[in-house]
Amino acid sequence: MIFITAKFRVRPEYADQWPHIASSFTQATRNEPGCLWYDWSRGVDDPNEYVLVEAFRDDAAGAAHVNSEHFRAAQQSLPPYLAETPRIINATVPQDDWSRLGEMSVQEQK
Repeated sequence: MIFITAKFRVRPEYADQWPHIASSFTQATRNEPGCLWYDWSRGVDDPNEYVLVEAFRDDAAGAAHVNSEHFRAAQQSLPPYLAETPRIINATVPQDDWSRLGEMSVQEQK
């Protein structure tokens, strides 16, 4: 799968509204057949930073995403709300879902 993590620094005056501002793009991406997940989290140390964790089934699904109409629309509509160009890590990993963190195993309560 293609695993991507990106950091979006949002202009302070829009930080509280970011989930709504990005909602149509988020939903359209989640509806893509090759999207495994597309999840936003707000920074703990910086409330103006949002972290996006996304995954796509394979290279073809990733290409379909960046060539989609909603991606092109987001390239125009989202940057005015940003304080800087988002930073990204993009990697291909040999799995298709989250793995368990064995070093922090949780025993089920009875």
